Amino acid sequence: MSKLIVSEEFLSQIELLQMMIKNNVAGQFGGNHRSKTYGSSCEFVDHRDYMEGDDISKINWNAYARFDKLYLKLFLDERQMHTRIYIDASRSMQYGDSKKAEQAIKVAATLAYLSVCEMDKVSVYAITGGRVEEIISGMVGKESYLASINKLNDIVFEGESRISEAILPSRVGYGDGMSVIISDFLTDEDYERAIDHLSDKKRHVLCVQLLSKEELNPQIRGKHHLYDSENIEKTYRKNIDRERARAYKEALKYVTDRIGNHCAARGADYILASAEDTMQQIFFDKLASREVLK
Repeated sequence: MSKLIVSEEFLSQIELLQMMIKNNVAGQFGGNHRSKTYGSSCEFVDHRDYMEGDDISKINWNAYARFDKLYLKLFLDERQMHTRIYIDASRSMQYGDSKKAEQAIKVAATLAYLSVCEMDKVSVYAITGGRVEEIISGMVGKESYLASINKLNDIVFEGESRISEAILPSRVGYGDGMSVIISDFLTDEDYERAIDHLSDKKRHVLCVQLLSKEELNPQIRGKHHLYDSENIEKTYRKNIDRERARAYKEALKYVTDRIGNHCAARGADYILASAEDTMQQIFFDKLASREVLK
């Protein structure tokens, strides 16, 4: 994208958000997120403050000499979980002054940060047409996050996306973490099979449906020339009267019920969010209320 979404200012905001979540939400990020211990492998990933009773052999004495404070070195555990985040990169995500696309990137970046803070491995993918494009692969720890997360700014939102066709052939891992699909889900294409597939792989599935304020509560009336955002050759001339506005609201309810009910049936989590929502609203008011944060 031409606009810089993941900026230093935004990264500072989500770091503050992570601290707020840590202080206000009991437990860890992720609905069925199992607790992890740090292993004794040779792969260093991060530091934390030394606490009484910690293994003194893992103290970073060089850091102590520099900062006059005890820090414990953390190493990657072989049982580490893997958060996989899929972003719908179709043109319809640009609807509403591109705010849906921007919001999708912000949600993905925030979810990735919360995951690396729990020492999860994180990969991020863009769904373009019927394929999955790997944007970030297996980042671990905050240093890796800061070095890689800006790649999300380069995602191009165009064409259409076929979620099931893209995800099913890809490697998803069995029972090793969370899979997140971020999309407007405004499509006749099948996405249910992707949710089924991820659930069958014993992954914790979260679907985040993002819609613009114009889609959630359209105000247009009168004669308008409309077009399909994923296929601009499909155009429509309609007189938007009260009856059509009522029919639209019924269709929108069908769309949100379709994804919400299917997630519920498969034990997956689902939230509906506006492109104008803040990260605090999404992660406290919506995810916490769904007990994804608990």
